[in-house]
Amino acid sequence: MTDPAVTDPAHAPSPDPGLFGPGSVTWQVHSDPMMWVAGIRALYLQALHPRAVRGVMQNSDFRADAWGRLMRTAGFVGTTTYGTTEAAERAGARVRKIHATLTATDPATGERYRVDEPELLLWVHCAEIDSYLHVARRSGLRMPDALADRYVREHRESARLVGLDPADVPGSTAELRAYFRDVRGELAAGPGARAVDDFLRCPPTPPLLVPARFLLWRQVARLAYASLPAYAHELYGRAAPPPAVVTRRLVLTGAVLRTVPSRLRWQLPPKHILRAMARLGPGSRPAPYKLHRPEAILDGPGRAQRGDGGDGARWRTPG
Repeated sequence: MTDPAVTDPAHAPSPDPGLFGPGSVTWQVHSDPMMWVAGIRALYLQALHPRAVRGVMQNSDFRADAWGRLMRTAGFVGTTTYGTTEAAERAGARVRKIHATLTATDPATGERYRVDEPELLLWVHCAEIDSYLHVARRSGLRMPDALADRYVREHRESARLVGLDPADVPGSTAELRAYFRDVRGELAAGPGARAVDDFLRCPPTPPLLVPARFLLWRQVARLAYASLPAYAHELYGRAAPPPAVVTRRLVLTGAVLRTVPSRLRWQLPPKHILRAMARLGPGSRPAPYKLHRPEAILDGPGRAQRGDGGDGARWRTPG
């Protein structure tokens, strides 16, 4: 007997939208070019948890493979946002398997601990989500509080992928702010944070790329650092421009980067967004204006129906 899905397109299975889907806030936000600035901000913030950054430093040659680490993180975010459900689940399983084999040692006490302790995974997750949300909104992406809360809630799904219980993960910007208040006393700019700071300020590059490092990377890294909350500047011991100045720079940078045609930006490997559009059709194209469609703020789980950043910093977009 012939399968009707083979002969009748009306019976063909719908393409897999992945964990979030085109109707999600995540689908639109993660297509924004300011996510690169946000990613660097997340690294600065994550490095301020001594136990978390120690796990990185003791299990990898961060200085020699920092670029690879950045690209792997970007690849994971792209896959879990725009890939199929199967691809996202595979990526999460890979991360969990790697983390389950790694430990770190506190040099002061001799304590040996697993790098996949829930409190450490939660810190990395919250620093990342806070940075994406904070930079996107502060650079001019219009996102009312309801959408910001929706974004944080959606990422209980990405937290699940790395091994966290979604019920233990902040589900709103208010909960994210409360989390940062609670964890503040555990943060410090120790040797690991200093190593990350040194790398981000002046990463090793081939001689031919030194001018690009000076003209482009240094400016992006400075902007990412400046967008950190005030307590992070205090811990690192380096001042930042006044918040209003930082906001203006973020808005200007966002405006410039968003003039680059999205189709051109999305050509960069591994082309997650273009592959998602090929799978789901042109109607799945991410766009900021879709954040304000009614379906973008429907309540529901993160899976495929699917302010401020949560650190409590205060700022205002000029104008």
